[in-house]
Amino acid sequence: MKTALVAGSTGLVGEQVVRQLVKSNHYKKIIVIARRKTAFYDEPLVEERMVTFDELEKDAESFQVDDVFNCLGTTIKKAKSKAQFEKVDYDYPLSIARLAKDQGAKRFLTVSAIGADPESSFFYNKVKGRLEEALIMLKLPSLHILRPSLLLGSRNEFRPGEKAAEWIGKPLSFAFIGPLEKYKPVKGIDVATVMCALAQEESLGVHIYESNQIRHLGNVLNKRK
Repeated sequence: MKTALVAGSTGLVGEQVVRQLVKSNHYKKIIVIARRKTAFYDEPLVEERMVTFDELEKDAESFQVDDVFNCLGTTIKKAKSKAQFEKVDYDYPLSIARLAKDQGAKRFLTVSAIGADPESSFFYNKVKGRLEEALIMLKLPSLHILRPSLLLGSRNEFRPGEKAAEWIGKPLSFAFIGPLEKYKPVKGIDVATVMCALAQEESLGVHIYESNQIRHLGNVLNKRK
């Protein structure tokens, strides 16, 4: 049986990833790194480790696992500055990936975003694109990048901007057809399901999944449960 590490387990996707890994019977241990206690502190398979993300190298042994799931992410409003946003969505994930590679992890799976592009004029997409570029340059054994559109689902935190977009997006989801299909909102649980399924593959190299691929594959996998 394998071991896994999850970063961002208090978020919409990360929480579902941990729940699904626990139920999967593929893992003997799931390490959750966080700044504070999570919902999994009393789960027998989960080993919760409190870390300082600015000093992750002090917890290098935590990354001696098979699979690493990066679900870290914030908003500029919550981060309160572009610099802090970049730290959470670029610096921390890249540090995690470097430690994972150094410690011999086999797979690295990360949540990016639709429109990620290092040359984008939109700061959010630019940061996501820069991270993707940096992760690819690391030459990890197996890198899976998921680019979901607007994420649907219940969060532990209230994000008014995303909630407003969800209220608008749901009734208009029928309009996302043809070239616009990739922009259709996707359920957070579907993203988590796809991440967990991809971690069971033996594929090497870089693999990128657009939102419409995630949504379709997630629907199929969740119907099988």
